[in-house]
Amino acid sequence: MSPSRKAHLHIHFCVLLWGFTAILGKLITLAALPLVWWRMLLVSGTLLCLPRVWRAIRALPPKLLLSYAGIGVIVALHWLTFYGAIKLANASVAATCIALCPAFLAMVEPWVAGRRFDPRELLIGAAVVPGVALVAGGVPGEMRIGLAVGVLSALFVALFSAFNKRLIDKADSLTVTCIELGTGTLFLTVLAPFMPGTTFPVPDLHDGALIVLLAYGCTLLPFVLALTALRHLTAFATQMVTNLEPVYAIVLAIPLLGEQKELGWAFYVGVAIILGAVFAHPYLHRGDKAETSDLVVP
Repeated sequence: MSPSRKAHLHIHFCVLLWGFTAILGKLITLAALPLVWWRMLLVSGTLLCLPRVWRAIRALPPKLLLSYAGIGVIVALHWLTFYGAIKLANASVAATCIALCPAFLAMVEPWVAGRRFDPRELLIGAAVVPGVALVAGGVPGEMRIGLAVGVLSALFVALFSAFNKRLIDKADSLTVTCIELGTGTLFLTVLAPFMPGTTFPVPDLHDGALIVLLAYGCTLLPFVLALTALRHLTAFATQMVTNLEPVYAIVLAIPLLGEQKELGWAFYVGVAIILGAVFAHPYLHRGDKAETSDLVVP
């Protein structure tokens, strides 16, 4: 099997694992904040045990270290709102919202990178609007707060992706991940007292097993595999595959969670429109080299 073929299989496997993050978020009974706190703590704590990562952190200039730390706060806010959307609505709604990331990125990245807006990217951003309207119409009224929180989560994805793209080549990817998730853990620790009733309970056996699976099986393992795969893929190929993540999540939610009973036909028509626009996005960058920042881990 050619290296390119292996890389495509690896990235598909990674995206399938990421598709399970929404399912696990629904199955874990912890509230969103402690769930994210445990996920970040386990991954960053494991990476800190690697001498290579620890040495790289110590060698970073303070200004760059603070920049990655700031991105880590945005990552924490993304995961907090993503799992908040799952708790307030369901896994399908949260996954659909993440599909809005390319539309937000088309608006956010020029601002972060200091370049002019590309009208083609803005067109894709506009194309998702009717899809969002249909999704909102197909979601029960009590889930619409979750939908709004999920849209906010997609905005946070676009922000940290844009900032990461600007800074990712200045340090080792695993080192950057460790700093960002470690900072995110500290941020959530400080944030918790300002959210009434929030605690960090030790998970029971059920939740503990699922959190370990989420942290290692759906975060660390696919990220390491994806780093290897990126060496043999273009940005176009990477984005086309990673755009399947919400598709995997929604398809998995039907047999595992039975969520199709909660959602109307307008929801799925809206999803189709959003995904159509999202899958058109990589064509604007066809031929570009894939980068670590092309990966969005939900």
